[in-house]
Amino acid sequence: MGLLDWLKPSVTPPEQVQRWVVLDVETSGLDPQEAQLLAVAAVAVQVDWQTRSLVICPGDSLEIDIRPADIVVDKSNILIHGIGQQRQQLGTDLLQALPSLVHFIGHSPLLAFHAWFDKIMLTRHLALAGLTKLSNPWIDIEKLCVALYPKSSAESLDDWLDMFDITCAARHEAAADTFAECELLQRIWPALAKDAKNWKELKAIEAYGRGLRDF
Repeated sequence: MGLLDWLKPSVTPPEQVQRWVVLDVETSGLDPQEAQLLAVAAVAVQVDWQTRSLVICPGDSLEIDIRPADIVVDKSNILIHGIGQQRQQLGTDLLQALPSLVHFIGHSPLLAFHAWFDKIMLTRHLALAGLTKLSNPWIDIEKLCVALYPKSSAESLDDWLDMFDITCAARHEAAADTFAECELLQRIWPALAKDAKNWKELKAIEAYGRGLRDF
């Protein structure tokens, strides 16, 4: 190694450091083909494949309450997510909210717990807003958990949070749930990083988890 090699700054190749986005949605119901989108939150995490590290970036986050076309009055539903009628009415119009979300996400890969639900909800509402569906790759955090802990009986997000003794500040609040999902991802990351050195290999782990328990 020559002198010039020593003088070169030690910098991780740009492709080795990636920005991922973990997101969560709050809705008016459990049917993603019918429910209205009430809120969405997204938090970035930085992944460095060279050091095998994953860092949550609270300063790189977004939360938006969305004003639904039809204000939700069902008390049982409101009790779950805590987004009452007044808060709904003060929410951002869908045509303004979703472009902001798309801009925040950019080209970042996306992760969510039960990602299939979030993906359907966002795809449907992007269409309602006249926007193109997201082309970003997705990974389901729940499937990663199942792949790593196939003998666990945990199913819901609450189950997995309890398993790792993670406290969520306010369950069913989009921002709080998203940060809890980030922490869950961070807890399982050391085990994931042993077997995956890129997104493609992480997808293979997700596929294994999907094969173990698909619902």
